[in-house]
Amino acid sequence: MASASISTITDPGEFVTRFIENIEQSHFTAAMDMVSDDCEYDNVPITKVFGKDAMIAILSEFMAEATKIEWLIHHQVSSGDMEHGVVMNERTDSFEMDGRWIELDIAGLFVVSEGKIALWRDYFDRESFTKALASK
Repeated sequence: MASASISTITDPGEFVTRFIENIEQSHFTAAMDMVSDDCEYDNVPITKVFGKDAMIAILSEFMAEATKIEWLIHHQVSSGDMEHGVVMNERTDSFEMDGRWIELDIAGLFVVSEGKIALWRDYFDRESFTKALASK
């Protein structure tokens, strides 16, 4: 399915879906171009950082360990527009590491402001994630 250029996207939900697709397809730079320079990234049970550079530092290190990434969106709702929109989704984030898959159930919140993701907050169970990583 051909998708629209990010500059033509008018719905914050579609924008977040494209962001996730870029991550899954290893288009990390394209995904980070969709984020504001002062973005807040809150990985709730682990850490919160401010600014695109800090987000890139955290994500690139973790994602470099994965040979494949698949994020399945089960449900997603959005409101607003590209000037100020809110998107919430329920996902299963899967990472292939060392030949096996690690899955993590996520509840995500994204705030889109002035055409960029200004807040990305993911909620998940830290203990489940830690156990999955330890058994890899």
